[in-house]
Amino acid sequence: MNVEIINEPLKLNVYGFSGVAKNKDYAGTAFRLMDKMWQAVKSNDLKNKGLNIWVYESNEIVFSGVELNDTPNENTGLEQKSIMINKYAYYKHIGSYNLIRQAGQNMREELNARGLETVLPYIEIYGHWTNDETRLETELLMSLK
Repeated sequence: MNVEIINEPLKLNVYGFSGVAKNKDYAGTAFRLMDKMWQAVKSNDLKNKGLNIWVYESNEIVFSGVELNDTPNENTGLEQKSIMINKYAYYKHIGSYNLIRQAGQNMREELNARGLETVLPYIEIYGHWTNDETRLETELLMSLK
């Protein structure tokens, strides 16, 4: 596993929706929020970078959003989230979305073996869709203490 340690700040300005992952159903919650977010983005004709960004936070909070090309007006209903991470671990998962959970676990184990401690938020950035599952790309970003 090729996990990179990035010591440069990362700043994301994301628009979408947050919610609590009841019964730790993170994926189900994020999918519902993502569908709601895309409906708001499309109905307001908001130009965007097209990548789904899922942010996992404390207390089972999940945020599903997208980076917009411009700041939207206030009546879109979208929540705005600014994320600043000073140091993080980065891994690009290529393959089925069903394997992301295991990739994240492997990543945490490798970081622990290196003596690094992860903290929230944890971020998944989903690349553009393809029907070929073996070519799906998802960037995993784990904040480091």
